[in-house]
This record gives sequence, structure tokens and C-alpha cells, in this order.
Amino acid sequence: MKFYISLHGFLVSLITMISPLALQAQQPVNPFGHALIPDMIADASIQVIDGVFYCYATTDGYDNGLKTSGPPVLWKSKDFVHWSFSGTYFPSAVGQKYWAPSKAVAANGKYYLYPTVNGFMYAAVAASPDGPFRLASGPDTFYAPFTAATLLKSKNGKPPYGIDAEIFIDDDQQAYIYWQRRKAAKLHADMTTVDTNEMTISTPHTSYSEGPIFFKRKGIYYYLYTIGGAEKYQYAYVTSKVSPLGPFEFPKGNNVISTTDYDRQIYGPGHGCVFNMPGTNDYYFAYLEFGRGSTNRQTYVNKLEFDEEGAIRAVKLTMDGVGALLPEKTPARKKIIHMNASSIRPALNIKPEGDSLLHRTEEFDPLFAVDGANGSRWMASPADSACWIMADLGKTAKITRSELYFVRPTAGHAYVLEYSKDGQTWMACGGHADIKMQSPHTDELNIHARYLRARITQGVKGVWEWNIY
Repeated sequence: MKFYISLHGFLVSLITMISPLALQAQQPVNPFGHALIPDMIADASIQVIDGVFYCYATTDGYDNGLKTSGPPVLWKSKDFVHWSFSGTYFPSAVGQKYWAPSKAVAANGKYYLYPTVNGFMYAAVAASPDGPFRLASGPDTFYAPFTAATLLKSKNGKPPYGIDAEIFIDDDQQAYIYWQRRKAAKLHADMTTVDTNEMTISTPHTSYSEGPIFFKRKGIYYYLYTIGGAEKYQYAYVTSKVSPLGPFEFPKGNNVISTTDYDRQIYGPGHGCVFNMPGTNDYYFAYLEFGRGSTNRQTYVNKLEFDEEGAIRAVKLTMDGVGALLPEKTPARKKIIHMNASSIRPALNIKPEGDSLLHRTEEFDPLFAVDGANGSRWMASPADSACWIMADLGKTAKITRSELYFVRPTAGHAYVLEYSKDGQTWMACGGHADIKMQSPHTDELNIHARYLRARITQGVKGVWEWNIY
């Protein structure tokens, strides 16, 4: 009997000791880290305009590969952490395949944008970087395969092929354009006419290339270009100390600045941008990550560093994010004790496209909706007709605001927001019955509750992030 009591005590102690580890092992795993924006975007062009971050990008996540895309939306942030968009900035391009819109270029008292639409480059113009943009020449309409307003013009009966425009304006105000397959040319003062004297930039790697990036730092011109694709995406570079059209020099050392990092499980760091914080020597590299398969990409940002001679150091890829780049007062979010949902979509094994070493599983636990990571999400089961997610604060508290970042927000959502003190009796406190294309969906509140519940009535059944204040 004495032996039994001792053994029982030992087992109790052992269970007490290992329970936290067992509980930790049951926590859902987020292999996607801290993405820049709570949505699937690629080909991002980021810039700072009047103290606000602007992000123009390809909208991903429409489940049909390169045959489709989401609409043109402009994500904005005051601190580089909290992002939002509302509606579209280019109405006539909605419903088209809209890729890689470039940065907004200020010239001639206007703003110009250079998206690839249905596989061809166009110039668009607006009075504001917020839009609305319209085609810079001809009728503001699109039709397949291309219209007369394409940036490049047909030659010898051949279509004006070319994608991924990148615009650079030098100190003398001369504009240049760079695009797919290492092509480059001057851009005339009207910002819509490409000089016919185009060139191909000489680089160490000669395979197919897209997603060009061009910038100038301390008298050195940098041309970045992609090689490979899918999980094998990479970025390499050359430089010139003479002009934006070269001649270009090959780096003496390593010329590949981003490549798949198997140790950190970051795949295919491809088409993105480089941006500089105004008034500083801080440069950042934004890139898409190809670890979700097909056009289900998200964008991440890391610091871009240079050596004393101006060579770019290989980027230390992480999915940790860079945090706030500008100060902005934001109240602390409420601590969530428990999350519940009407259902949870079964885990998804990611299918590799070009690298058999990719082994990822995406889980859809409701805890992901309040982790602040942007890379993980809660998804309901496809057959779930109730479709709700609930946050438990642990005790009754004053709630002043709710911000919901739905999955595929560019397709629009409708929802009902409800609160309860006991989890039994519910009262409506927010939401809207009409479908709105925005993110987040914000409700200003003045309630006391322990539970907050969002019921999705229209739109994709999932939430990237839910901020409760």
C-alpha cells in the first residue's frame, strides 16, 4: 500500500510536469510566420507618400492560378503594421487579370501607374495616388487580348508582349522603364511613350527573368532581376556607376541576394520591390514567398544591407516581419482567453510545384485569427452554413472596437457581430447586410461583454485577423 501511494504520487507529479508540454504540442502550427498584409498578395510595390505607406500589388488567392486574379486594391498603413483598403483604385480594371501594378510615379502634376493587364503592360493616370486611375490614353476600357492603349506597341504583326513594368526617374528627371526578360528603355516626358531604342541588360544569369527592381543609392544604380520560378524563385543583381542604362558591372562576389532557405523553410523569394525610408539610409526588400502553391502567395519584408563598397549582402530571409517603421499610437488589443468556431476546415497538405523538398501543412484553427501574424487564418468547413467565430475574453470587459480581416476580402463580405455576457443570450452590435469590399471591417462599439461573435453571412468563410479593443 505504501508502495502504491508512492507510485501514485510519482505519477501525479509526472503528469503535472508533462501536461504543459503536452498542451503545447497540441497548439496549431503556423508555418507562414508574420506576413506583411493579412491577405494573399504578390508582386508588391511599396512606397512612402506624405508619411503613409502605399502597397500596390497583385491580388492572389482566387484558386485558378494565372488564369485569374483579384481586383486592384490599394493597401495603406501609417506604421507598416496596421494595413487597410477600401474599394478599388482602378474601376475599369476590375474583372481583368491584373498583375504587378508598379509604384505610383509622380510626374506632370499627376500620378502614373504601370500595371500588367491580361498579359500586357499599360499606363494609367490619376490626380491622386489613391486613384481613381484610368487608362492614360484612349478609352478607359479593356478587352482581350489587348487594346490600342498598351504601353508597348505591336511590331511586324506581333502582339506587344511584355509584363512587370518598373519605372525609375533619375536626378535629371529622365524616366526609364524596365520589364520582363531584362528589357529597358527611356520613357518619354509624357510618361506613356516608350523609346523605340530598347536594350537588353547583360547579366551573369541568362535564363528567363521577370519582376525587375531598379533604384539608385549613393551614386550606384542597382538592377535586380529574378531567375527561376515557383519554389525556385531567386533574385540576382548587377550595378552601374554610369547611367540607368549601363554599362552594368557584375558583382565580384555573390550576385544572388535571395534564394530558398531550407533551414528556415522559406521558399521561392520572388517578385517584389526595394524601398527606402525617406531621409534615412534604411532600405527594405519585399518579396513574395512561394510556399503555399500556385497563386496563393503572401509578401514578406526583410532589411536590405550593403557592404562598404555598395555591394548588396545576401538577404537574411525571415518571416518575423520588421515591425513598425513609423510611429503611430495604437491601443492595446484585448487579451483573448479562448477561441471557438462553428467548424474548422480540415488541414491542407501543400502540393509542391517545383520543389519536392517543400513539406508544409496548413491548419485553420480559430486561434490563428487572433495571433497578429497575418500569415495564418481560421477557415470554416466548406459545408458550414452557420459559419461563426467567437472570442472569449475570460471575463466581462468594456469593448470599444472590432476589426475583422476576412479571407479573400477583395471579393467582399457581409456579417453580423454579436456580443454576450454569458455565452447564451446574444445581442447584435455591428456588421452589415450588404457586401462590402474592404479590410478590415470595423465596428465602433460601446459594450460590456465577455464574448464577441462574428457570423459571416456572405463571402469566403474565414478570418485572417480579428483585433478587439
